[in-house]
Amino acid sequence: MIRSAHARAIAQATGAQVVHSRALSGGDIAQASLLTLSDGRTLFYKTAPGVMFPAEARGLQELEGARAVRVPAVVVVADDFLVLEAIGTGSRGPGFFEGFGRRLARLHRHSSPQIGFVGDNFIGASPQPNPQASAGPGAWAAWFWEHRLLFQLRLAEEKRRARPALVRGMAQLEARVPTLLAHTDEPPSLLHGDLWGGNFLVDEGGQPVLIDPAVYYGHREAELAMTLLFGGFPPAFYTAYEREWPLVPGWRERLPLYQLYHVLNHLNLFGTSYDSHAQGLVDACLAPR
Repeated sequence: MIRSAHARAIAQATGAQVVHSRALSGGDIAQASLLTLSDGRTLFYKTAPGVMFPAEARGLQELEGARAVRVPAVVVVADDFLVLEAIGTGSRGPGFFEGFGRRLARLHRHSSPQIGFVGDNFIGASPQPNPQASAGPGAWAAWFWEHRLLFQLRLAEEKRRARPALVRGMAQLEARVPTLLAHTDEPPSLLHGDLWGGNFLVDEGGQPVLIDPAVYYGHREAELAMTLLFGGFPPAFYTAYEREWPLVPGWRERLPLYQLYHVLNHLNLFGTSYDSHAQGLVDACLAPR
């Protein structure tokens, strides 16, 4: 059921009244509905307490500006609700993942002189700090350690989910990060930030659509690491990506470090069942090379 204040805001923005609301399932954080307007348009509406929606809207608008991969257009945004273009769904054609890989590489070509983003946002329900810092030799390694890995570790310690072995391993890892990321001083790429199989749709034309972003500018390998974390995308996706924009040699060896951020986040969101996974990634990063 849509709130009356939200319905008024939608009417003001669209010039049409909400005449029907149908609840949708599947959201972990927000309650979602499909709205029908008096002029026949349909919109996607979600609501939740807190102030995460302005950050999500900023991320979607940044991705839209790159004109590389479709995202739902933002219609109305407030602290406690967000209204987006409703995307009709289709089916993947035989070349879907090749096209998706090329489009993602083009998205990553959209760069900034600064790491981070114009504001903090969220990855799932976890806060994600995005302080901006000038790119340059060693800057990405320092930023990724402090604002991704160390931030998640401190959050885990606050929640008492960081076991002593993990804390010791992370202390050792700090000194290794500059070496592990020594060849990653590309211009910061625009990243979706949380790209896995649940955060894209297939539209009516069989093309990919990015949803639920955790946008920032950073090293593009961090994005690919997430795509490989929970089952991964088909090999054709990565082959097409590299044809569009070849990766720096050794990128697969850096995957455990980048995946560690997301597994620490899962540790914080879902509990200690992710402890052994996080520990295994730390050990992989510390292994002799």
